[in-house]
Amino acid sequence: MSETSLEQFGLDRPESGDDVVVPFTLDSLDSRGRVVRLGDALDVIINRHGYPEPVARLLGEAITLTALIGTSLKFEGRFILQSRTDGPVSLLVVDYDTPDGLRAYARFDQDQLDAQVAEGKTKPEDLLGKGILALTVDQGVHMDRYQGIVALEGEGLEEVAHTYFQQSEQIPTRVRLAVAEYSERGQPRPSWRAGGVLLQHLPEHGGQTMPDLPGDGDFENEATADPNFVEDDHWTEAKALLDTLSDAELADPELSSERLLFRLYHETGVRVFEPQILVERCTCSAERVEQMINDFTPEEREDMVVDGEIEVVCEFCSTHYSFNPNQF
Repeated sequence: MSETSLEQFGLDRPESGDDVVVPFTLDSLDSRGRVVRLGDALDVIINRHGYPEPVARLLGEAITLTALIGTSLKFEGRFILQSRTDGPVSLLVVDYDTPDGLRAYARFDQDQLDAQVAEGKTKPEDLLGKGILALTVDQGVHMDRYQGIVALEGEGLEEVAHTYFQQSEQIPTRVRLAVAEYSERGQPRPSWRAGGVLLQHLPEHGGQTMPDLPGDGDFENEATADPNFVEDDHWTEAKALLDTLSDAELADPELSSERLLFRLYHETGVRVFEPQILVERCTCSAERVEQMINDFTPEEREDMVVDGEIEVVCEFCSTHYSFNPNQF
């Protein structure tokens, strides 16, 4: 498809690249959503820790899902995705720090993981096992936290996201996630990439539109869609077109978010909006770590001393901090 086609499609700016979220609407299908493409930001997070390939893919999906949901919320603060399960990957933590920061880490049991790999059980649902997924909005110390919890019963993150939106907001939602490694000539190693789409059905309802992601940014707002909602032809078509999208297309470095949407919805019509930039950024600092240590009791701090110093390593970015125990 030519650049002229994209201009006719309504794109009057350069196509977005990696590490961005692009909002869009399907007016004729009463739907809207977001596309995320992650490149360098994802690659830095994964390679900093040297995660095994199955763990890297799972964490990549969690980061992509967090970017899709977090950037949809109208708030200042942090959006946190966290899983605690009995599977080989017992913990996933992803932070989205407004307006653009992402950081993440995973904990896993190497012996359990090796056993799963030997049996060929490396799908997200195999690595997660059973437990919970918590989605938290933290707007600061002077605001209450908003949290939604979904049981993990052997599903992948796409399925869990569908359950979350159905239970918490009753908004028909479709989520697609894909993570891949790409090798480029001249590069010393493959790089990690990911893509995701979040699509929601928001038809006219009683003269008002249904709320956006939790509370439409107002977390005291309990308004939801009609629980007796019956799927209509518009939502059926929007979902069916999205389901034609392959994982390879979703993570393709040569296929921008705009071209991907054009490929899917050029016949029905789609409007895209300004992309939102994403960056890999940790919020840790010596001052924050010092304050955390100061909150412990003298006895607890004494137990932390090794070779005359208190050492702390950030689980997100692996930065080492050293403190003299006598300063507390």
